[in-house]
Amino acid sequence: MQAMFSTPFLDLPPLQSAAGTVTLPGSKSISNRVLLLSALSQGTTVVHDLLDSDDTRVMLQALRQLGCGVVVEGTTVHIEGLGGTLEHSQAIEFFMGNAGTAMRPLTAALAVLGGDFTLKGVARMHERPIGDLVDALRLLGCDIDYLGNEGFPPLRIGKPQLTLDAPIQVRGDVSSQFLTALLMALPLAAQQRDIVIEVVGELISKPYIDITLNLLARFGIVVRREGWQRFTIAAGSRYQSPGDIHVEADASSASYFIALGALACEQGIRIQGVGADSIQGDIRFMDAAAQMGAAITSGPNWLEVKRGAWPLRGITLDCNHIPDAAMTLAVMALYADAPTTLNNIASWRVKETDRIAAMATECRKLGATVEEGADWLRIHPLRAGAWKTASIHTYDDHRVAMCFSLAAFNPDGLRVRIEDPKCVAKTFPDYFEALFSVAHTDAAHIPVICIDGPTASGKGTLASSVAQQLGYYYLDSGALYRVTAYAALQKGLDLANDETQIAALARHLPVRFEGDQIWLENENVSERIRTEETGMNASKVSVLKDVRAALVELQHSFCKLPGLVADGRDMGTVIFPHAPLKVFLTASATERAERRHKQLISKGFSIKLDDLRADLEARDARDSNRSVAPLTAAQDAMPLDNSELSIEKSVQQVLTWWQSKQP
Repeated sequence: MQAMFSTPFLDLPPLQSAAGTVTLPGSKSISNRVLLLSALSQGTTVVHDLLDSDDTRVMLQALRQLGCGVVVEGTTVHIEGLGGTLEHSQAIEFFMGNAGTAMRPLTAALAVLGGDFTLKGVARMHERPIGDLVDALRLLGCDIDYLGNEGFPPLRIGKPQLTLDAPIQVRGDVSSQFLTALLMALPLAAQQRDIVIEVVGELISKPYIDITLNLLARFGIVVRREGWQRFTIAAGSRYQSPGDIHVEADASSASYFIALGALACEQGIRIQGVGADSIQGDIRFMDAAAQMGAAITSGPNWLEVKRGAWPLRGITLDCNHIPDAAMTLAVMALYADAPTTLNNIASWRVKETDRIAAMATECRKLGATVEEGADWLRIHPLRAGAWKTASIHTYDDHRVAMCFSLAAFNPDGLRVRIEDPKCVAKTFPDYFEALFSVAHTDAAHIPVICIDGPTASGKGTLASSVAQQLGYYYLDSGALYRVTAYAALQKGLDLANDETQIAALARHLPVRFEGDQIWLENENVSERIRTEETGMNASKVSVLKDVRAALVELQHSFCKLPGLVADGRDMGTVIFPHAPLKVFLTASATERAERRHKQLISKGFSIKLDDLRADLEARDARDSNRSVAPLTAAQDAMPLDNSELSIEKSVQQVLTWWQSKQP
């Protein structure tokens, strides 16, 4: 399967049930807090299970620019801290993408430390308010200027003249990240006296402040809290590395699989990496899901969820404590028995997009009636027969993409298109792979595109390119016999006499195709199986009846969610006769010979063009007259002569045909 985030859209076929185990990535909120705290501390911190995502990459790059030692080893990162001081004086420009968990705390820390800094981001980041944080920092004596619109990034930061003799006031009703940013930055200035932060207005997203306070304590900073209005950082506070720290799995990401269990799991789905005792406020999503009907059990680092009440129950909920995870409730509400009202969600308006408007718009596309206000959303359920197929616009917002993937479990058996699926890389790069690992549907619902054709017609290049565009798995059926012969010889089998053993090997051959590369388990065999000797060995195993039967089974096993593009000689006639799109690719023998000639010359082989053309014509004749699986177009195949077409135009033609077959 191609990387999901390389595709312009992803079509989700109708999904029916789910079962299995999902291991979640690390928490974005914890990951970026831990990275910055590690950078501000004295000593080296080893961060385990760090989330690898767009947002954490933004923060890591910023820390490198500041002079931190950063060594990344998979999900473990070694951070050599700055000890609360900056030793350089050169100007630095930071690109923060759309990462609020990096932008806000880093702004505050740099403003307190002082320097010559510019912080920019993507266009949406320049629409996300930061004025309340800047106002609080300016009252403290920090030097911050707006480079664009007042109250919004980009920002320029200079050297401060700190004044710490009065409480620092910050609004709490726009984003809890403003308070988090101050709590993380101000210990850098608390050497001589206590520093007091006062929250003006009601503090939203309180559980995220709990995360911040918990992590500050791990790094040696104790904050005295008086309700949710007053926070005191003690004089003499100093960041100290805890040595090693582990990042919890992301509780917000757990919400999609908790919802999945409630929607589609009769036996249950197990979620690894986070449990009910998590320090993250979004774990309380499990309580909301339980109100709607989910049956949930929990252990120290896991959850198990299955369907309880069905249909789900409509609820009314104050979502202040689960602002991110609450988005998932909006899609769950489509499967309920009564309207669901989500209150106290004004912060949705200033997230990666205006999430209230986005969720309302996309739910309506699916057929739902939705009402919205300044800080609330009411979603009416959809009955069977009322769902509509929809193309979900994701607004470059990871949570919109992940939430609406759950609409593929609709009772009307309709597909759902997710536009720009790569946006999930912000927090959960492998989300769709994780979803498909536990989701199930009838094989008939899994889309298959077959591309058959003669040797050297370019069907492999075309098929792999189409698969990449759609995010589907790719099957190069012609390579399977070569890989089988190669694997059999590696196991010491006799190609002429060990038919039973070779068939058993072929039935479960650990082969996968990634673009133009062919992998046998962990070995790249792309070049090894293209030799003349391997081709001859492939011919030997291809006449073995049991081996052919085993490879048919193997080819069927490639038909997995979200879909498959298969190329070969008999994909549309024998292996996948019910595929909704079959293409028979042709090109003149002269054109194919010239292509093959260029290919061989580039690899250092010397061969005559006329000989190649004659060989291809002879092979066409043999393939067309085979007694088993002859080369012939399926009756419903779309003919495509690419003699004068570029690969780009051929791909576009296949995609056009594919779209014409979609609802």
